[in-house]
Amino acid sequence: MIYKLFDWFHEEEIVNALLIGADRLGNIPTLLEDRGVQKFEHWDGRKKGMRKMKIPTDVDVVIVFTDFIEHRLTERIKTETKAMNIPCIFSRRAVSDLSMQMDRCQKCGLCDFAKTAGIATKLSS
Repeated sequence: MIYKLFDWFHEEEIVNALLIGADRLGNIPTLLEDRGVQKFEHWDGRKKGMRKMKIPTDVDVVIVFTDFIEHRLTERIKTETKAMNIPCIFSRRAVSDLSMQMDRCQKCGLCDFAKTAGIATKLSS
């Protein structure tokens, strides 16, 4: 059974994710595929020069691995995703933690994606 990361993405839509942090991803690509992410780009997030990189405009969600990332890059990504109105998930580089954070993201209802999907109203009822 495939459990979708976000209910509001239709089956035919391609979900793109930007992964920031971690040198190796291990089993994370499998989890992303199971959650409906068809494409992803990975930045290791350790070099100062990465602060200058821009989030691609076709990204649907940004996932930041907090245990392997330069601190100022984390701050910039958080600011930029808010300005772009893109969900941003902060997680340790562990499949179990990422899965839990993805569940929390789907239920939060704070960004426009969740509001248009009706997730916020489902939670309040």
